[in-house]
Amino acid sequence: MMKVFKFFEYAYLAIMCFFLYQAYEEWGLEGGKGYLYLFFAAIALFMFFFKRNFRKRFEVNNKD
Repeated sequence: MMKVFKFFEYAYLAIMCFFLYQAYEEWGLEGGKGYLYLFFAAIALFMFFFKRNFRKRFEVNNKD
């Protein structure tokens, strides 16, 4: 079960890298999608740390 939680943690980092790449590609184009991709990258980074914190608390609670 912990391997699944850890997999999804790092999946959020992969998603963040994808959105950063998309922001880089769209930055100079019209439409302003670059900012949207940066926002999604920030959300993915937040979710990584949130899920990691949640998993660590879950592990501590299961050890007791």
